[in-house]
Amino acid sequence: MLRPELSAPRTLIADDQPDVLEALHLLLKREGYQIEAVNSPKAVLERLHNREYDVLLMDLNYALDTTSGQEGLDLLASVQKLDHTLPVIVMTAWGSIKLAVEAMRRGAADFVEKPWDNSKLLSTLRTQIESRNERRSGAARESGEIEEASATQRGLLPRSIPDFPGYGISAAWRPAGAVSGDYLDVLRLDANHLALCVADVIGKGVPAALLMSNVQAAVHALAGEMLPTGELCGRINRIVAANVGSGKFITFFYGVLDSARRRFSYANAGHCEPILVRRNGECVRVNHSGVVLGVFPDWLYREEHVDLEPGDRLVLFSDGITEISNTDDEEFGEERLMEVLRANRALDAEAMQKRVMAAIADFSGGNFQDDATLIVTAVE
Repeated sequence: MLRPELSAPRTLIADDQPDVLEALHLLLKREGYQIEAVNSPKAVLERLHNREYDVLLMDLNYALDTTSGQEGLDLLASVQKLDHTLPVIVMTAWGSIKLAVEAMRRGAADFVEKPWDNSKLLSTLRTQIESRNERRSGAARESGEIEEASATQRGLLPRSIPDFPGYGISAAWRPAGAVSGDYLDVLRLDANHLALCVADVIGKGVPAALLMSNVQAAVHALAGEMLPTGELCGRINRIVAANVGSGKFITFFYGVLDSARRRFSYANAGHCEPILVRRNGECVRVNHSGVVLGVFPDWLYREEHVDLEPGDRLVLFSDGITEISNTDDEEFGEERLMEVLRANRALDAEAMQKRVMAAIADFSGGNFQDDATLIVTAVE
């Protein structure tokens, strides 16, 4: 009999043979199942459109195609489109290894050959319903955890960009999912110094977001010491290396604007090279870089400098900007990004940031495959 938590599972049976439907009905009703029976693929899809079930037990062969199983395989594909979480157990009197493999490939949870063994069929049904219930419970817990993580992560983002005389700054942070492995920060260090930071952790989801919040905490703890950017990068690297497992790493860019000298000092740990757009439209890559964080704990990062001029636009970004792709699987790329920046170099920081984000959204049809982060600094 069914376990208490599995009482009266909603079961849809599909077969075009009345005697099979009757036999299955008698067997499953005695075991406590709620049963609905249909005799065609069309009827299956109509029921699934109107009601949720715990399991589908369906034949692979119907009146239009009585031996190959193709009609059933096509139905299976349609069922997967409607509800890919529904356990589907397929049955056929024309069983073969090839057909079984194809059914499993298309999403069947299990395969039963007619004539069936009652005990085996009941065991298979119980197993699949238990698995669905566990997935539902796990998905509900995970959804709650992700929602909480998302709210926490958004709370860690800069609530506002600090005022910094002589510079306009605008940032965009667009996660591909509920949580992000991208990190951005804008920190006022003193009257003449402002820190800009962009980073990207390998991986996605909650683990990536947790790792990135640890990096943020380390940056906030060290930035106030006014360390040279290379030294800060090295210390962050040692922290990351001590706390991540094998195969994990972070790309990281940290720079400091010096308003008195109009100079930008920076260190780069394998992150996308920022682009400096000069007033005349020349695009310069800010291209000195060290290794990613978390791989070589003793790596020495160099501090580099670039002098800024009125009218310059300094653009920091993550690879979610340049690697976003369109329906032809073509990436947006750095050349397109530079074209957008050149064409809009006279705009202020906020307008340029919005123009870039609109350009990649239009290019990808709004399909953000990866987290996308952008900071635009306008030198006034």
